[in-house]
Amino acid sequence: MNNTSTFESYLVKNNIYDEMFDSNNEIRGHYKKIIEYLSSESVENLNKKEDLAKSLFMRQGITFTVYNSGEGIEKIFPFDMIPRIITENEWQYIEKGIKQRLKALNLFLKDVYTNQFILKDEIVPTEIVYSCPHFTREMHDVNVPYDIYVHIAGIDLIRDNDGTFYVLEDNLRTPSGVSYMLENREITKRLFPDILPLCKVRSVTGYPSILHKNLMSLSPRAIANPTVVLLSPGVYNSAYFEHTTLARLMGVELVEGRDLVVHNHNVYMKTTNGLQQIDVIYRRVDDEFIDPLTFNPNSILGIAGLMSAYRKGNVAIVNAIGNGVADDKAIYAYVPDMIKYYLNEEPILKNVPTFQLSNPDEREYVFANMNKLVIKKTNESGGYGMLMGFSATEKEIEEYKLEILKDTRQFIAQPTINLSSAPCYMHGKLQPRRIDLRPFALVGPNGIEIVPGGLTRVALREGSLVVNSSQGGGSKDTWVLASS
Repeated sequence: MNNTSTFESYLVKNNIYDEMFDSNNEIRGHYKKIIEYLSSESVENLNKKEDLAKSLFMRQGITFTVYNSGEGIEKIFPFDMIPRIITENEWQYIEKGIKQRLKALNLFLKDVYTNQFILKDEIVPTEIVYSCPHFTREMHDVNVPYDIYVHIAGIDLIRDNDGTFYVLEDNLRTPSGVSYMLENREITKRLFPDILPLCKVRSVTGYPSILHKNLMSLSPRAIANPTVVLLSPGVYNSAYFEHTTLARLMGVELVEGRDLVVHNHNVYMKTTNGLQQIDVIYRRVDDEFIDPLTFNPNSILGIAGLMSAYRKGNVAIVNAIGNGVADDKAIYAYVPDMIKYYLNEEPILKNVPTFQLSNPDEREYVFANMNKLVIKKTNESGGYGMLMGFSATEKEIEEYKLEILKDTRQFIAQPTINLSSAPCYMHGKLQPRRIDLRPFALVGPNGIEIVPGGLTRVALREGSLVVNSSQGGGSKDTWVLASS
């Protein structure tokens, strides 16, 4: 190695699965080519590549928004240039597990909004479903095209210290992050143009075309060119960069609620040539704001009367309204039971063990062991509302207990998972940082397709387990290697 100083400080810690080094402190086979390449580069050249990546992100406006005290602060999304690498065998396992999970979750959503067999058979407690703030009674007996509720999913995976993959969350409402996956790959092509084909890295660039194909197939009108739009809350939304990127790549109109109108149970877009009928809405507006006549009457983000057009079958909405009941963290605990119930199969991907704080016995155990657990609100995202017991003070724990007792249904607890680590380029040296993975699955009439890759999020702070961008995390390109 010409550049040994870059690697000297890389210390593999005990009880943490390292993606690059095995238990014998040897570089895993699938990392060898990229490490050989990096070793041949001087620190000066690597620093120049890092600076280039930052300037490319800045010039292209690849940002996210952090909300603090009611103010939106736009930031460049931190990017680490060392890829996270997944072997073909590992990917096949992940892909198979996600497909199984999504089949069961789609069946659960159809069931819970129609016959509710899973509740009658007491597989999932009725009170857990009915107390979920995202259980949408207005969706009862709505005819959803092809019975597909989850068209787009971002399933969060983590790896424990023994290398086992666990599902941490099912994001089934308006999952975000795919634009960062796509942009990370484009930046990597600029930084390492030769190494990608050499390592036989599978492409992720097909995502927009697959999504567009699926959206077109949902049109209620049998016409050659259905009109598809992407509905955004607007420029102040934290994921607005993603909305603009996906609309551009798919070649569809980016609209806001004020651009659409409902007339005679049909949805139209206002254009300079008059009203144009809309067939499919890929919405990035949350349920409660989508239609002020049905949900929040003060919403200015949605379209008045949209639910009437949806019930009539005159417009398709992606993802379906009411999906939040399936990714509620309290209901997450029952997904393995759903897989067994609907598919008569054993779950491929494991859940993280989960304690329901509405259960008195489980709550008693959690209260006695909070310094070993992670406590989460069942309907928060972005890393907000969590208590990391191992780093909390006694005062923080006692205050959190009082918060739990106000509404025990809204909290779950899980053991602290030692997230796997991967090499990151930090201040001229490779250092391990904790990571997770969000693969993106697209569900259409012809089945489930998962782009080979995903968004690998990184806890850039040393020792941190929180990978969310809103909590100081970043991301890196995810390479899935093709079989030789």
